[in-house]
Amino acid sequence: MSFDATELSELETRYTSLEQELQSPDLVRDQKAYAASARRFAELGRILEVWHRLRKIEDDIVGTKTLLADPNGEVREMAQSELNELGESLQTASQELKSLLLPKDPNDEKNTILEIRAGTGGDEAALFAADLFRMYSRYAETKRWRCETLSSNPSSGPGAGFKEIIFLIEGDGVYSNLKYESGVHRVQRIPATESQGRVHTSTVTVAVLPEAEEVDVDFRPEDIRVDVYRSSGPGGQSVNTTDSAVRVTHLPSGLVVAIQDEKSQLKNKHKALKILRARLMDKANMEQRQKISDERREQVGTGDRSERIRTYNYSQGRVTDHRIGLTLYRLAEILDGDLTELITQIGIHFQAKLLANSGLSNG
Repeated sequence: MSFDATELSELETRYTSLEQELQSPDLVRDQKAYAASARRFAELGRILEVWHRLRKIEDDIVGTKTLLADPNGEVREMAQSELNELGESLQTASQELKSLLLPKDPNDEKNTILEIRAGTGGDEAALFAADLFRMYSRYAETKRWRCETLSSNPSSGPGAGFKEIIFLIEGDGVYSNLKYESGVHRVQRIPATESQGRVHTSTVTVAVLPEAEEVDVDFRPEDIRVDVYRSSGPGGQSVNTTDSAVRVTHLPSGLVVAIQDEKSQLKNKHKALKILRARLMDKANMEQRQKISDERREQVGTGDRSERIRTYNYSQGRVTDHRIGLTLYRLAEILDGDLTELITQIGIHFQAKLLANSGLSNG
């Protein structure tokens, strides 16, 4: 095999060391450091479990091959059958180990900010933005994640649609599950107001941003301008008699976040800074990816928000993800939050691309 036995032995040493560290009272008192060490301990445990399984399969193959020289034809036939099964098991374990050895995305365990915006299609796009908000919220429920709306801009048209809604999802592995949902989502359906029964096409954009902590993005006070103003509802009517709405501008980048959902100016400012940090970190990550892409002189699909990634066709009851060519005729269930199959297949697709680029895939 192409795996570096020395490197894997070093991981085993690190695993044993971490096991001892996790018993340290000093580490237990530092919850953040303890959680990071516990995650790494679990990751190494999975790698080593697969490695030991792979080595046992290799040993079993060597032992079984000796039976191919047995004079008894029945024994040789049984040995060949067992070798075929062992070969399949070896391939599975090898692929699993390759995947586990891929460099981890440092954002995978972070909480996530989802920004859903109505695109082309007017009121229909706003209504579908609300449908996607419900879809992701229901999916979060199935994963026992917590959702919190940070900002919403309801549509003034008929129905409960959104021009924009931004919300935070907190839980284990949120970003690793949702990071490939970024992009343009297209809906094809007959609007309730359409008397001729014509299918309309509308679009909604989804941005998936890992939540940035203060240590990830550090603001200089002089780089931030905070403006306060009186909040207003649809149509411009005042919904608050105090200057509680907050607009935060990051002067170096020109990024602006305005929040007016809360009656408290302090809460609105806190939410605005949370969104701004996530956008700045996402901007830095995108610039870094672009730099790497330019250096390699190749363009690797990364679920960029400018790409049309998925179509939801109501008349046919289907959902098609264009990146992997997957069509599922389970539209109602998917919109009700049953995203597991989609997210799993998309994850496998992008992991295969990472393996292909890592040099591990041909081992």
